[in-house]
Amino acid sequence: METIALIAHDKKKEEMLDFVEHHKDLLSKFHLVATRTTGTLINEKFHLNVETMMSGPLGGDQQIGAMVATEKVHFVVFLRDPLTSQPHEPDINALLRLCDVHNIPLATNRKSAHIMLKYIARKLEDNQQ
Repeated sequence: METIALIAHDKKKEEMLDFVEHHKDLLSKFHLVATRTTGTLINEKFHLNVETMMSGPLGGDQQIGAMVATEKVHFVVFLRDPLTSQPHEPDINALLRLCDVHNIPLATNRKSAHIMLKYIARKLEDNQQ
């Protein structure tokens, strides 16, 4: 089963919940991992059994980065807040770089995340035929 990582900065948490609600049927077919608060919110609202890592600033971004580097994560949706400085910016940049190095699809805004999930849905459909 492929794994999708879901990460959202504080000001993007509600947007992530809206995104997950829109795609919950598709997301339920994957192993989901998320940073602590994002994963907890998704689990409480949608019961999708998201595996939670540490909070992003406490190392969660790095934990997901390690999963990317070891090919345990296949897609990343990271709804970033580009207008707010993050104290753990180096960790965020490292995760983004690892996605590029390991050729892992990465969506950093809702529109690109929708496009990625359309691709994933089509891929699933093709594999079932």
